[in-house]
Amino acid sequence: MKKGGVTVDSSLIFEKETQLTVHKTCLFFAGDGFTVYDTSGDIVFRVESYAISVRDHAEIVLMDPLGRCLLTVRRKRPSLHQRWEGFVGERLEGHKAIFSVRRSSMIGRSSVTVEVYNSTGDEYQIEGSIAQRCCTIFDGAKSPMAEIKRKVDYTSETVFGKEVFSLFLKPGFDAAFAMALVLVLDQINADDGSDDDTGSDLDTTGQD
Repeated sequence: MKKGGVTVDSSLIFEKETQLTVHKTCLFFAGDGFTVYDTSGDIVFRVESYAISVRDHAEIVLMDPLGRCLLTVRRKRPSLHQRWEGFVGERLEGHKAIFSVRRSSMIGRSSVTVEVYNSTGDEYQIEGSIAQRCCTIFDGAKSPMAEIKRKVDYTSETVFGKEVFSLFLKPGFDAAFAMALVLVLDQINADDGSDDDTGSDLDTTGQD
């Protein structure tokens, strides 16, 4: 099992490829609410926010089912490349970030770069379209570590709406870290003013 990136909680690192279902509980503002379920229907994570607008989401907290803070992602200001930083638990004054996320370019299509502040300096690239629920998180060797896909019920051949999607995790990739990246992508997409089919969504295809 390949391990890397951020380890938030060893219980959130799975030995087999794992599928989680992400439900965006509010479609009006990015980050207003998410609930994440495993294949048994049990809650794995939840996210709640009561900000009035997208611009108010300076910090977003990822919690476990009991409300314990696992990770905090914080928008870094000022920033030319929509940089976000991640902190273990609740962010307090003086705490150091454990990873950062930024767009590679503000012009045209660009990938999203994730830098991990660990001894090996792991780096990830995110490519695809979060608005279309089609993204892949690659490690430095270009191996896929997590994927965001449209949720499909194969028994009824039904494709769910974009408020419900799947998060696939490769063995060894921390689920909380992956979900934190989903939250940041959702915010970047909202900053672009596109959370529907008609907008110029965040297309992170690696083209600058």
